[in-house]
Amino acid sequence: MNKKILIVDDNETNLKILTLILKKDAYRVLQVTDPKVVRSLVLQEKPDLILLDVNMPDINGFDLAERLKKDPKVEDIPIIFISALSNSSDVAKGFAVGAVDYITKPYKAEEARVRIKTHLKMVDMKKELEEKNKHLMQIVEQQVRKTSEAQMETIFSLAKLAQSRDDDTGKHLERVQKYCYALATELAKSSPYKNEITKSFVKNIVYASPLHDIGKVAISDSILLKPGRLTPEEFNKMKYHTIYGADTLSEVHKKFGTNDFIEMGVYIARYHHERWDGSGYPENLQGEDIPLCARIMAIADVYDALASRRVYKDAFPHEKCVDIMKEGRGTQFDPYILDAFMIINQEFKKIRDDLEE
Repeated sequence: MNKKILIVDDNETNLKILTLILKKDAYRVLQVTDPKVVRSLVLQEKPDLILLDVNMPDINGFDLAERLKKDPKVEDIPIIFISALSNSSDVAKGFAVGAVDYITKPYKAEEARVRIKTHLKMVDMKKELEEKNKHLMQIVEQQVRKTSEAQMETIFSLAKLAQSRDDDTGKHLERVQKYCYALATELAKSSPYKNEITKSFVKNIVYASPLHDIGKVAISDSILLKPGRLTPEEFNKMKYHTIYGADTLSEVHKKFGTNDFIEMGVYIARYHHERWDGSGYPENLQGEDIPLCARIMAIADVYDALASRRVYKDAFPHEKCVDIMKEGRGTQFDPYILDAFMIINQEFKKIRDDLEE
């Protein structure tokens, strides 16, 4: 398709001369004498190039060019000034307001044709480059997605391995994912953390939450599967699953540092047993020193432990789970997150019922 060029000049004689010159190259030429209608015409016709005079009534070419370059809808259309103003300051001003070239009158027809043709070629080259870059980005994104999915499958498989050693936690990982999503979504509505809980945060906590107990692969069966209460010595060994898990994920993150969910997984694995009052483990963190993702995970994990059968206990009914959780407000749990849990606790029940063992 022939290139479309818009000429803006209040002098009709200049318009006719320039039009005759341009038609030698079979361009489609649009003519405008009133600068006030230029923007609407540009939006309608979408020319490939604008040839603009400087001295015009109502609005001069410099001001008009500056307005066009500030408009995101038309800013990419190249502008060439064609003017009798030939002082170096005028030429410099033309480039300063966004022109790609400045042709002074009187001009030689052949020179004007060559300069216009050159800039139109540059427009084509820019569009071609943008298309190639777009295609390249699509290829890169597809490859990154494939790589990320493979990494996630590997890590999730490791989390499943840790889970599989305790037969009573069958669908625990799927449930905590949904609990964390429900809690994060509720907190994003009106809690003090609503600005921190972005769409990216919600996505990452869904991916990262199954990694919370990944360190249990390093805990012996005699402790992990013990049907009775653990001794103080055994419980101290059990606590180390938080450190083992975080250290393992930290190594993964060093190799694949672009994965934000792995970084969040490190925090969740290490700190999901911390308590709001500072009496948790492994570091006795208190209040908001505990990462937000771990505070959310703590409620999801404890609820599921209460509502699920374990080797040492039967599953509690939902109402009893809620009553026990309420007792931990401000001591075990972040009060704002516990309040959010109370608002949506029936969602937890539904998740539990839908993904029952």
